[in-house]
Amino acid sequence: MTTESDSFPRRHARTQRFTLGAPRSFTVAPDGSRVVFLRSHSGTDRAGALWVLDPAGGQERVAADPRALLGDAAEDLSPEERARRERSREGGAGIVGYATDEAVELAAFALSGRLFTAELRAGTARELPVAGPVIDPRPSPDGRLVAYVAQGALRVVGAEGEGDLALAEPESESVSYGLAEFIAAEEMGRSRGFWWAPESDRLLVARVDDTPVEQWWISDPAQPKRDPQHVRYPVAGTANADVRLFLIGLDGARTEVVWDRARYPYLARVHWSAAGAPLLLVQARDQRSQLFLAVDTDSGATRMVHADEDRIWLDLFPGVPCWSPSGQLVRIADEGGARVLAVGERPLTGAQLHVRAVLDVTADDVLVSASAGEDTEHPETGEVHVYRVNELGVERLSGEPGVHSAVRSGNVTVLVSAVPDRPGSQVRVLREGKPVATVRSYAEDPGLSPRVKLIEGGARRIPCAVLMPTDYPGDTSHPTPLPVLLDPYGGPHGPRVLAAHNAHLTSQWFADQGFAVVVADGRGTPGRSPGWEKAIHQDLTVTLDDQIEALQDLAKTHPLDLTRVAIRGWSFGGYLAALAVLRRPDVFHAAIAGAPVTDWRLYDTHYTERYLGDPTTAAETYARSSLVTDEGLSSPAEPHRPLMIVHGLADDNVVVAHALRLSSALLAAGRPHEVLPLSGVTHMTPQEQVAENLLLLQVDFLRRALHLV
Repeated sequence: MTTESDSFPRRHARTQRFTLGAPRSFTVAPDGSRVVFLRSHSGTDRAGALWVLDPAGGQERVAADPRALLGDAAEDLSPEERARRERSREGGAGIVGYATDEAVELAAFALSGRLFTAELRAGTARELPVAGPVIDPRPSPDGRLVAYVAQGALRVVGAEGEGDLALAEPESESVSYGLAEFIAAEEMGRSRGFWWAPESDRLLVARVDDTPVEQWWISDPAQPKRDPQHVRYPVAGTANADVRLFLIGLDGARTEVVWDRARYPYLARVHWSAAGAPLLLVQARDQRSQLFLAVDTDSGATRMVHADEDRIWLDLFPGVPCWSPSGQLVRIADEGGARVLAVGERPLTGAQLHVRAVLDVTADDVLVSASAGEDTEHPETGEVHVYRVNELGVERLSGEPGVHSAVRSGNVTVLVSAVPDRPGSQVRVLREGKPVATVRSYAEDPGLSPRVKLIEGGARRIPCAVLMPTDYPGDTSHPTPLPVLLDPYGGPHGPRVLAAHNAHLTSQWFADQGFAVVVADGRGTPGRSPGWEKAIHQDLTVTLDDQIEALQDLAKTHPLDLTRVAIRGWSFGGYLAALAVLRRPDVFHAAIAGAPVTDWRLYDTHYTERYLGDPTTAAETYARSSLVTDEGLSSPAEPHRPLMIVHGLADDNVVVAHALRLSSALLAAGRPHEVLPLSGVTHMTPQEQVAENLLLLQVDFLRRALHLV
């Protein structure tokens, strides 16, 4: 099934959801003379290049072009690099990441497993001849050296290509130095495994031993000649990788960093700056307690700086912990029912803000991204803003309603703004708060403007987005009700109700196929309050209750035909979609479940145990949230609602066993359903033709299931 080349599904797939050609991954030089970023050369070009912008004049130049560096040769990625990109959901090619020295004069990056550097003042790039395949190269703060990982070993080479040597080599095939383990990269938001000392004379290096982790095999039935892929997957209730941390000198001398790893096995964060000793955040397995530890760099001993406890769970946040320039601990904490910024032992924000991330810390202030607090008098549904916080108060730096973020160094700030009435994101460079330049975007215009209404629904004031067909009349006194499509993610870490144009493109396309589309961010989704997020503790099915509450409340004021209601979703959204037709066939009449988690005993430790506990002691909790147990299939035998299950056979995050077990359980229960296996597809669907046809097949299924054809 294909469509014309300029259709929305084709262009949506070809442009990777209209993200290609958009600038991203910004770094600002401390002296404000350069802004470094990644951007491909067009809205259909997957190959990212490294660019430099001069804020003074607004001129942009290419610092490193992957096509020139590789001589137009095709990229050859190692399995480790493919895994890293899968963990970060990176669908691009070329230069997809880079690191710089402290002065932002030297950048290092990997291309096709080879090591390259770029001198950012001169704009010259070259390859350093080193052992490979290279992963995650990072210059030392002084720019003299580059550290990188190759074949599980941490290596260092001079910035001119001299003196390449291994500082730490793996003792077995299951050991690696300098890489983040699966659970850190997939669930903790820690993608790194080594950190330079501010003096550039040694490094903190994670040693990961995967031996205790269960061994799984990911095969492609469509390619029977290929060997299955071997992966180590830490499923809930089983052993995680053994993670240790070492201080390693440039001469190879090592000192182990010591903490109670039996009590706090999760190495969640590492921070090392000139403002203080190395700082660790370590978590207990149940994630109800954590320690902030300072490291003695002579002995490797640690001392507690702060401890947190929570009777439900403790979240991890971008940008923290870190030291302020005066040596105070900067953290985000849940206090008094609010998510606050704390410096030292003093909260600097209160219930008015729900702090999401720390963006920059100076002696004068802390830059954060945040949304309005839950009890704000005038809700800002779907908005995220940038704020400057200090002891004098809180100042919002982003203006118009939208989703904003920022990168700052010195007096230069890069402000990235996505708003409802403008495609893509606008990137402005500010000096002392005043615009001085704009970073151009080459992303394609979607040619589609979401007709979205952001609103709160139900007694719980659930954040919602409602989208009607572009040509649907809005001024009739008795509008014709439309079949309804719920289009949620609806779970942790995945807000979908955003005050941004491109966030609703696919939902608008479905609306234009003749549906009223409803997106609801119920309990469990981030951005509102700690209590809202933690309401799903020990029962993930409450996320379905909120979808129903929002739907039924919105039907009072919108032309929704409640006799024809479908739901679609991917990952947690896929779980939610399947849950809907299995548990509440009285409300939902069809569902599309993409890559659904169907049996939480098959999902990973850090994520699943946070919400449901240890499966060896909480079997009933897992059964209540499962789709494949007797309880999971306990809704009345009739009616049986149409269900399409879609799953990539190469998925190593939500493995295809989830879909197969659900299909087997449905078959045993006599419930009709469809299964669409995607050969060679992972948890992402970056392949253009696959992504395009998935949209078309979903519309075809919905029309059949709701008897619209």
